[in-house]
Formats: sequence, C-alpha cells, structure tokens
Amino acid sequence: MNIAIDIPDDIGNILAAQAGGVSRAVLEAVAIEAYRSGTITTSQVQQMLGLHSRWETESFLQRAEAFHDYTMDDLEKDIAAIRDASRK
Repeated sequence: MNIAIDIPDDIGNILAAQAGGVSRAVLEAVAIEAYRSGTITTSQVQQMLGLHSRWETESFLQRAEAFHDYTMDDLEKDIAAIRDASRK
C-alpha cells in the first residue's frame, strides 16, 4: 500500500539525511509505534521492514527502545505453558 504524507521541508531534509531517506524513516517510525501499541507482531515488523531474520528485527526494536510491557502474570503464563509443553 502506498501512502502520501506532507511534512515540512526542513524536517524532510533532516529525515532525508538518514540512511534510507525519508520513506524509510517514516516506515520505521510507523513500524515501531505499531509494535509498541501491540497492533503488529515482531514478525510483522520484520516483514514490513524487509529484515532478514528475527535477530535483526529484535536488534532493530531494541535500538528503537520498542518494548512491550511484560508483567509477572505474563511470565507465570509463559512458565506454565513451557511446563505443559515439556510434559507432552
């Protein structure tokens, strides 16, 4: 899907100086925010940005400080799921 946006020239010039240019900077910002909000998954970030591996994607998200809240309840559920799976 192609989307057109208008941004001030001075900001566009700053973004154009980044690796990949304005389009890449905007695409990465959208991916980061969508991931942070829980709208898309890690694999969808990878697909959206054309990254080659999960590790490359995790590294990108870490550099962007894009983390999900991971609660004690989440940890307990994950541990229970691992225990359940290891019994099978």
